[in-house]
Amino acid sequence: MSAIISFSSDSDFSNSLEDLIEKSGYKNRSRFMRDAALYFSEYKQRGDISQMADDEILEGHLVIYYQHGIEKKLLDIRHSNELDIATYNHSCLKHSHSCVDFMQAIGSAANFRKVMAQLNDTASVDKVTFISAPMREEGCC
Repeated sequence: MSAIISFSSDSDFSNSLEDLIEKSGYKNRSRFMRDAALYFSEYKQRGDISQMADDEILEGHLVIYYQHGIEKKLLDIRHSNELDIATYNHSCLKHSHSCVDFMQAIGSAANFRKVMAQLNDTASVDKVTFISAPMREEGCC
């Protein structure tokens, strides 16, 4: 079931809204507004991983771009007690000649930051990104 929600805004915002939606790749105004509200709300509640409380428990993905030679470091992280790694995937990007690994994990914000700092301080690591899972109190799983 859906509901109609309306709100007021200044003229400048109203006039630029369609452009924002289009530039963001959305074809549906309602989905854009829903996603924008959810993203903003989650950001305001949790903040960036660098600002989260040390004991905040997170789920999400670490995305690591690197050149060969750090596989032992990645194996050590996967088998450490820092993060609980649920899934792990490796692939090679042909165009950039980079390896990329995805680690789906759960752990404290402090432990995610620690692992990210270790990886960022490792030669041959090009980029490390954390993508948090959405905040949910109920759902399918």
